[in-house]
Amino acid sequence: MDVILVFSLFFLSHISQIQSKPTLTVNPKTLSKSGDSVLIQWSGIDSPSKLDWLGLYSPPDSSHHNFIGYKFLSSSPTWESGSGSISIPLTSLRSNYTFRIFRWTESEVDPGFHDQDHNPLPGTKHLLAESEPVGFESGRGPEQIHLVLTGRDGEMRVMFVAEDPEERHVRYGEKEGEWGDDVAVARAGRYEREDMCHAPANESVGWRDPGWIFDAVVSGLKGGVKYYYQVGSESKGWSTTRSFVSWDKNSNETVAFLFGDMGAPTPYLTFSRTQDESISTMKWILRDIEALGDKPAFVSHIGDISYARGYSWLWDEFFNLIEPVASKVPYHVCIGNHEYDWPSQPWKPDWANSIYGTDGGGECGVPYSLRFNMPGSSSEPTGTRAPATRNLYYSFDMGPVHFVYMSTETNFLPGSNQYNFLKHDLESVDRMKTPFIVFQGHRPMYTTSFERGDAPLRERMLEHLEPLFVKNKVTLALWGHVHRYERFCPLKNFTCGSMGQKGEDWEALPVHVVIGMGGQDWQPKWEPRPDHIDDPIFPQPKRSLYRTGEFGYTKLVASREKLILSLIGNHDGEVHDMVEILASGKVLNGGDDDNGKVGAVHKVDATHYSFSHYVWGGSVLVLGGFVGYVLGFVSHARRQATPRRDWTSVKTQET
Repeated sequence: MDVILVFSLFFLSHISQIQSKPTLTVNPKTLSKSGDSVLIQWSGIDSPSKLDWLGLYSPPDSSHHNFIGYKFLSSSPTWESGSGSISIPLTSLRSNYTFRIFRWTESEVDPGFHDQDHNPLPGTKHLLAESEPVGFESGRGPEQIHLVLTGRDGEMRVMFVAEDPEERHVRYGEKEGEWGDDVAVARAGRYEREDMCHAPANESVGWRDPGWIFDAVVSGLKGGVKYYYQVGSESKGWSTTRSFVSWDKNSNETVAFLFGDMGAPTPYLTFSRTQDESISTMKWILRDIEALGDKPAFVSHIGDISYARGYSWLWDEFFNLIEPVASKVPYHVCIGNHEYDWPSQPWKPDWANSIYGTDGGGECGVPYSLRFNMPGSSSEPTGTRAPATRNLYYSFDMGPVHFVYMSTETNFLPGSNQYNFLKHDLESVDRMKTPFIVFQGHRPMYTTSFERGDAPLRERMLEHLEPLFVKNKVTLALWGHVHRYERFCPLKNFTCGSMGQKGEDWEALPVHVVIGMGGQDWQPKWEPRPDHIDDPIFPQPKRSLYRTGEFGYTKLVASREKLILSLIGNHDGEVHDMVEILASGKVLNGGDDDNGKVGAVHKVDATHYSFSHYVWGGSVLVLGGFVGYVLGFVSHARRQATPRRDWTSVKTQET
């Protein structure tokens, strides 16, 4: 009897343990397209902890520590009961997803295993539950569609991503659904893990299959006509129908939306900081594009594109974000430090050792070069086995504006290929045809923020490039890198030229504008310190006419007589700054604020965005030690359901 009793007790105990094992379910198990959500539900978690977390894995056989992202179970309102649910929109990575729940304790926090903000990443020692796979329907057609101008009349480049290299096409026509014989074959290409130059880009933690990148050029387009199109194939499926308005070479108007340093959001935490503000940037630009009706336009994103920094799936998240805009209008880019920089890059003179670092995350320009295809044929060696880095410097005409792009990450000194291109290009502009020149690059020639960091580079830009700007009467010089907006007076050698607003003599000089406010929020604000109300953090010299911490983008509208550049703010979608420039180069306005004080900081900086300023200031507390380190992360876990600006950060700047 004793033996039977012992066996019974053992059996009941074993059954109890089986019954108390946590369960993890997902619904639906098949999604139709990127952006569709899956509902993840769990129950039976014994003694739930604030650090219990849910990991996202794709492909499903990824090791525990190679998650795509994670969310704390405490983001569910019912987590303390041991049960709860989280809904997460998923982007197709051309493989299935699974989800895993882990228990993580404060005693297991590893300060050496942390994210980009130096918050500790969760541990994977104690697996509690794992879900069934979640996948995407087949035959739904390619995704990540984006357009590019080729620089040639009657053409439009169409790029997209699919899971295999089987032949795909672009079919198009003036009437939706009536494609006729207008079909363009898309060329397929890809990059491999071995093409990346360093970790994390070439390690399992960062690398994911990028899919096949397709590139087609549709031709024979009439100017200023709306075209409908689909991408895909009969065997693999077609995308939903999209449309664009072709460029009219005879148009006397140009419309463009310009910004830098945007990135993308993610519905989960991951190894690299992501940018929720980018949602608003795309939302308002889409509004403005739709308001244009059948007028053509394009987007210009001047460096620091996805901020993937070696974590491949963030490129997918980025293209998923921009597709509603980029499938309607051409999306143009130039390279920034977060697409390219790595110690092994070929051009790194001694004076630039402190400038070109590890910002590229080991990508060394490879995803940037293959996922985009800008006009021209500029390229430079990567210094590795990877293909040459492309899309570095180029130009094109659009109506009355000549647009020029440069790379601040590769050689631009006299004698270099880039310098020769820029010099010849600027000297060859027909100002009767295109009275305005808009020059764009990532790192600014002029800024009043963090001036010491890039000082050696700016010195050489001022020495070698500014004379070209002045001689060839560049209208606007637009820059990113500094994650704020700042507009200068017409400049030459740090000196304001007269704008001739009171009848005095004036000279046509470039107006420099920093437009790196697309979404990346990793810099303090130009805001007075509490004990020095009239003393900004970064003093504002007279040459800086307007600067703000407002996120957003600029809208450029040009006729043959006048160019208008406006700052559109993300928090309200309204105009916050404007400058008007005549074809002669004369600046009409934009010198004073509402109170008539040149260089005043706009009042919105001291009100609407004060919260993010205090979050930044409070980040110093994170450095208080290991205990505060963990407690801050626990607090972060509690707040995870709120926007990403609530992250506890420890850095003071990033560009």
